[in-house]
Amino acid sequence: MKAMHRHNELSSRAQRERLKGGRAQSRDLAFLPAWLPHPSRFSKAAYLQHPLSFRAQRGTCFSGTILLTLLVFVLTACHSKTSQPAAKRYPFTGRVVSIDAQDQSALIANDNIPGFMDAMTMSYKVKPTSVLNQLTAGDSISAEVVVVEPTGKGDNAEPDYWLENVKVTAHRDTTPALSPNALHMPAPGEEVPDFSFTNQSGRRISLRQYRGQVLLVTFIYTRCPFPDFCPRMSSNFAEIYKRITADPSLAAAHLLTISFDPGHDTPKVLRDYGFSVAHTRDAALFKRWEFAALRPSDLPRIADFFALTVTPEGGMITHNLSTTVIGPDGKVVKWYHGGDWQVSDLIKDASAALVPKG
Repeated sequence: MKAMHRHNELSSRAQRERLKGGRAQSRDLAFLPAWLPHPSRFSKAAYLQHPLSFRAQRGTCFSGTILLTLLVFVLTACHSKTSQPAAKRYPFTGRVVSIDAQDQSALIANDNIPGFMDAMTMSYKVKPTSVLNQLTAGDSISAEVVVVEPTGKGDNAEPDYWLENVKVTAHRDTTPALSPNALHMPAPGEEVPDFSFTNQSGRRISLRQYRGQVLLVTFIYTRCPFPDFCPRMSSNFAEIYKRITADPSLAAAHLLTISFDPGHDTPKVLRDYGFSVAHTRDAALFKRWEFAALRPSDLPRIADFFALTVTPEGGMITHNLSTTVIGPDGKVVKWYHGGDWQVSDLIKDASAALVPKG
């Protein structure tokens, strides 16, 4: 009888311990989300029969919670690192020089922008691009220039920038200019004066010597740092050079790149520049594509005829772009202002100019 009483007492104590442990376990797992397995959702009998299985599930749930927490932390950290830096905005005013519809940008002579840059002429993207349709060369505008610093640490990384909130504050004066100093624009059929230059070999050349050929002329300076200006013109001419040398029908086409920076662009500099932009060291290049510099005293007359604006500013030169196709008779076939022309345009003009008249 005593033994049976002792057995019942031990059984009751074991049950109390199991119940106590179950309540403690429930309190331990109270923090778990509702969607995770919980021992209270299973039968008491199953728990008593397979306690190790339930402990394994509890450990799995706890490990899953830790992994989920770590994953959220890592994703948050990654998002923080890849988030875009805050853009800086500066008040902007300037005058439109030209519109490049293909590049969805405008060449603008901007006024001084305190804290960002001095007054200069350069290309700006415009957002939204539909605003470009409302702009005309000569318009005065106000806007905000938005500048986003690069997130990378590379030495060649440059800030991204564009114009927003563009408003035309004054339209260009469309009244015909009567002043003798008004800007001249080359017109088709107009005879080109016999300007002379010094080429990459140090020889004097003149435009008259190209009579009987179609001459493609553009203006650059070799130190120009803006990709959409001189480097773009030279790159386009390099492509034209490839085409005219490969096409027998264009055997009478000739290229002439003229520098308006004679103080720096000596014959040697021009020669090296020519090899560089044409990606060749073959001197035969200069038989079809010459590089020349004008004399400082000739700059005003040449700039006036070709509608070229050249303004030295702090070691740099602010300028526009001017490209002309001159026919075999020495007259203007077509003149392009700015960089809004394609290689195919000049090839087409050259081909048409070489077709015998009559």
